[in-house]
Amino acid sequence: MALGSAIGAGFFLGTGVAISQAGPAVLISYAIAALIAISVMYCLAELASALPSSGSFSTYAQAGIGRWAGFTVGWLYWFMLIMVLGLEITGAATIFIGWFPQVPQWVIALAIVVVLGGVNLRTAGEFGTVEAWLAGIKVAAIAVFLLVGVGLVFNIIPGRTLSLGHNLLGEGGFAPAGVGGIVLGLLAVVTSFGGIEIVTIAAAEAEDAKAAMGAAIRQVVWRIMVFYIGTVALLVLLLPWNSAEMKNNPLAAVLNMAGVPAVGLIMEIIVFIALISSFSANVYASSRLAYSLSARNMGSTWLLGKKASSQSGQSEQNPQNEPVNQDTSAILTQEEELTGDMTYGCTPRRAVWISILLSLVSVALNWYVPDQLLGILLNAIGLILLVAWLFIVISQIRLHHKLEKLGIIAIRTPLWPWLSWAALAGVLAVFGLLATTASGRGNLVVIATMTLIAVITFKIRERVVGKV
Repeated sequence: MALGSAIGAGFFLGTGVAISQAGPAVLISYAIAALIAISVMYCLAELASALPSSGSFSTYAQAGIGRWAGFTVGWLYWFMLIMVLGLEITGAATIFIGWFPQVPQWVIALAIVVVLGGVNLRTAGEFGTVEAWLAGIKVAAIAVFLLVGVGLVFNIIPGRTLSLGHNLLGEGGFAPAGVGGIVLGLLAVVTSFGGIEIVTIAAAEAEDAKAAMGAAIRQVVWRIMVFYIGTVALLVLLLPWNSAEMKNNPLAAVLNMAGVPAVGLIMEIIVFIALISSFSANVYASSRLAYSLSARNMGSTWLLGKKASSQSGQSEQNPQNEPVNQDTSAILTQEEELTGDMTYGCTPRRAVWISILLSLVSVALNWYVPDQLLGILLNAIGLILLVAWLFIVISQIRLHHKLEKLGIIAIRTPLWPWLSWAALAGVLAVFGLLATTASGRGNLVVIATMTLIAVITFKIRERVVGKV
């Protein structure tokens, strides 16, 4: 699931854009971004292995920082997923009507939502099977690309026309845009690792959460290194960084270099699958996150169903203060009572339906909202990922000693506490780099405003509804 969400259309099409901004030095950008992403993932894995929760980092932020943090990061991330759902449907429908132009685009978008929404309404195991196949196709495509690329690099496969040194150093040097280009590349690629945190949302429904998290974190780490860094390295070696092919569809250009037939159609099919796979994974994540927030009295009790709504109403008679001052394991008690049925294969259908319906609204926004406004919004919500990472690392730093005292840590963060503090410094550094550009400062203002609105909403809701 983590790969299904992280390896989307942006991986196949956006990688070349980042390279065209930084040149071959984008390898440094990707390496730094990968180190930050892996460090954050280890922090999150420690929390998820100790306290499996469908609320994931929202639950941990509540436990480690406070209810306001769990509410804020949870609903901000949910909002980001809903907006991304609309983009993915729109992109997939656009590709499909290129094959069958006689079919209206809205019909295709609706069909995608109906089919994959239906899959999400099934049990988690059935959904996981479908997602495994979709993600498997993408992984297989990347594996084929890596094999072809290595064959071209070592002249095992004929087709390369320029020397490796020319592509790496001959078009303005290794860093043609200087340090500024590396910074731009870093900002462009850091959010491309978004989605890996979804695997911890699914941990609560795994048959053996601790074992599943252990396997997942190991796979995510090495696949990030091989797939992302390996792909970028091959593209830098095989294509001039400032070529049109690099900006448009670099993976297709490399496959075309090797003489792969119908490469354009093949890449369109792969990108289409990448989009619908990401859509399906994000419906899953958004529904579970909304359900968990509601189970912790941070959302509508309607999402929980009649029985759970009644339990939630009763729990309001026992308010809790900042959970960081309590036994950390107690923070999950209420959520486990309300969401425990999900472990046995049940699905939070109302939450899934909300995600499906709002994804259609998001599609409409993508078609009717002015491009400039939509662009500003999308750039800003991309930063929500960094906000989530920030809360993850802070929560892990604050909870580590308590979890260790309870003896429930199954996956320890390597090099504690240095890796955690390095991850925190890395995330803060990315925010600092954003402040050095005009567009970055604008995006920071928007995300700061969105975060402030979420905090204010929490404060108002706590006064009206009452604390759990």
